[in-house]
Amino acid sequence: MINSIKQEQARKSQELQSQLSQCNNALENSEELLEFATRSLDIKEPEEFSKAARQIKDRVTMASAFRLSLKPKVSDSMTHLMVDFSQERQILQTLKFLPVPKAPEIDPVECLVADNSVTVAWRMPEEDNKIDHFILEYRKTNFDGLPRVKDERCWEIIDNIKGTEYTLSGLKFDSKYMNFRVRACNRAVAGEYSDPVTLETKALNFSLDNSSSHLNLRVEDTCVEWDPTGGKGQESKIKGKENKGSAHVTSLKKHTSGTPSPKRTSIGSRPPAVRGSRDRFTGESYTVLGDTAIESGQHYWEVKAQKDCKSYSVGVAYKTLGKFDQLGKTNTSWCIHVNNWLQNTFAAKHNNKVKALDVTVPERIGVFCDFDGGQLSFYDANSKQLLYSFKTKFTQPVLPGFMVWCGGLSLNTGMQVPSAVRTLQKSENGMTGSASSLNNITQ
Repeated sequence: MINSIKQEQARKSQELQSQLSQCNNALENSEELLEFATRSLDIKEPEEFSKAARQIKDRVTMASAFRLSLKPKVSDSMTHLMVDFSQERQILQTLKFLPVPKAPEIDPVECLVADNSVTVAWRMPEEDNKIDHFILEYRKTNFDGLPRVKDERCWEIIDNIKGTEYTLSGLKFDSKYMNFRVRACNRAVAGEYSDPVTLETKALNFSLDNSSSHLNLRVEDTCVEWDPTGGKGQESKIKGKENKGSAHVTSLKKHTSGTPSPKRTSIGSRPPAVRGSRDRFTGESYTVLGDTAIESGQHYWEVKAQKDCKSYSVGVAYKTLGKFDQLGKTNTSWCIHVNNWLQNTFAAKHNNKVKALDVTVPERIGVFCDFDGGQLSFYDANSKQLLYSFKTKFTQPVLPGFMVWCGGLSLNTGMQVPSAVRTLQKSENGMTGSASSLNNITQ
C-alpha cells in the first residue's frame, strides 16, 4: 500500500508539473501578443493597420493559452487507494478468546514406580474441554527435601501428551529421587505448572573397582575385559614397589614400641596388598569386585558376556575375600560359573562345591540379592526364568564379584528389582536349591 501511494504521488506530481510548464509557455506567448497589439495601435496608415489587425486575429486564434484549461488535471484525493477492511472486520468480530488453562494436579497415589519405569498421573481441577495437550517435565535429584525451583540438573521435557497419564520407561535409576511437574496447553497458550511431585527411585548403583582387579583385566566403570598382555612389562615395577614397601615396613618396626592395635595385628600377618600380585590371580582368579557394598535390602543387577567369552563367573563375595580365594571356592563367596572352553558347563559354586545346572545359559544374567532374607538368586534377564538360588545368612556386607577369562563382561546397574522377580521370589522361596545342598556335592 505504501508503494502504491508513493507511485501515485509521483504520477500526480509529474502531471501537475507538466500542466504548469504548459501554462507558463502560454503566458509568455500571450505577453508577446499583447505587446504586438499595443504597437499596432500606433500605426497611422489604414492598410498597415488592417494588416496588423489580421495578424493579431490569426495569432489569437492559434494561441495555446486559449486552448488550455486552468483546472488541475489531478487532485489530492486518494479515495481510490483506500483499503477494504470489511473482511478483516468480520474476522475480528468472530474471534473467540480462550482462557489460560489452570494448573493440573498430580496424584501421587496414582503414580507408579516399577521395573525402571515411572507412570505419572494427573487431573485438571475442573473440566476444560479446550485443553489440547499436556507438557510433562522431569529431572533426577538426590535432594531429600521439597522440590526446589533450581536444582543441579535441568528439567527434561516431554511435549504433546494427549492423555492425563504418561509412562517413562527404560530409565536408569542413578539418583535417589525424580521430580515431576506438568502443565496444560490449549491452542493459544500454556498454563501454569502443577505443584512438583517427588517420587523415590532408589536402586543399587555400582562400578567395577579397578584396584581389586587382576592385572590382566582391563576395567572400566561397567565393563571388564580379559587382556593377556596386561601384566607384561609391569611385574618388575610391582616387585620394585613391593621391595620398597617391605623395606619401609621393616624400618617402621624397628622404631615402633608398645603393643600394636588388634587391627594392625590382624593385618600385619598378611603381606601388603599390591594390585597385580600373583597370590590370588591364578587359575580362575581373573576377578574384579564392585566398589559398593551391600549391607541391607533387596538389589538387582544384570550381566552380559561377550559372545566369544571362554569362561566367566557372576556372584557376590564378602569384603574379606582373600587374595588366594576364587569366586565360589570358599565359604565367603557365591556364584554361577559358565565355561565354554573344551567342554560347555554351567554350574553354581559355593564353598568349593559345584552343582551342575541343567538349563541353557542365557544371553543376560540377572542377579537378585536379598541381604536381609539371606538369598542370592540368578535369573534369565529376558524371560525372568529362575536359574539357581542360594539360601544362606549373610554375616558381613557383600560385594558384587565377577571373573572373566578370554572375553569380557558388561554390567547394567541402577535397576529396581523387576516385578516378575519379586513374584517368583514369593512363589519359589523355600523350593529352590540352597547353599546347604552344595555341601553334599563333591567338586
